[in-house]
Amino acid sequence: MKKIFTRKFIWSWFKKLSLWFLAISIGSVLIFKWVPVPFTFFMLQRCVSQKMDGESMKLKKDWVSLDKIPNSAQLAVVCAEDQNFIKHRGFDFAAIKKAMDYNEKMEDKGKDKRRGASTISQQTAKNVFLWHGRSFVRKGFEVYFTFLIETLWSKQRIMEVYLNVIELGNGVYGVEAASQAYFKKSAEKINSNEAALIAVVLPSPRKFSIANPSGYVRKRQTWCAKQMRHWGGKLVYE
Repeated sequence: MKKIFTRKFIWSWFKKLSLWFLAISIGSVLIFKWVPVPFTFFMLQRCVSQKMDGESMKLKKDWVSLDKIPNSAQLAVVCAEDQNFIKHRGFDFAAIKKAMDYNEKMEDKGKDKRRGASTISQQTAKNVFLWHGRSFVRKGFEVYFTFLIETLWSKQRIMEVYLNVIELGNGVYGVEAASQAYFKKSAEKINSNEAALIAVVLPSPRKFSIANPSGYVRKRQTWCAKQMRHWGGKLVYE
């Protein structure tokens, strides 16, 4: 009897926790469909990391609506990060397959080089609702939240949130803060080349610098600018 009661008790609490998680997660996604994201757990992680490293905590962010972000910046991140963003429903399975094949080849060669295939939607879900790290648990939550935002948000909203929360340097988040920090002007005034430079430092904005771009970053910037011209210089949302 005690064993049966214990199983029932555990199952009851599991169901309650699951319902609470669904309610809170769906509610959060619905709230951020309209409300600017004030802060993310990842930003908190970075602040704690800065403090532990003996640095002063730095956090620069300034939320702006999508109509204040030039279309060239939106197109640049699509060209650099996720060229199927408009078409897919959160996951680019062809890119995932290519990344898996590449990583397997690198592993066979004994090289520690890995290629990711996260879409803009996945990166948005991770940045807003989760913590950074590599584990099957976190990846599972990422899949769940990606599905939610693709279902409940428009592509424009995903892009708006993404461009406002992405890290673009040590303690610098979002294209508005990056534009002010590196170009001394608002995001709506940056040109296509500056938009391309911002885009190509992703997804390693602390390794690659916008302020002091390396030769590799400059080559990527040129490549991204060419891709933008191939797209007609404008991102069209279907």
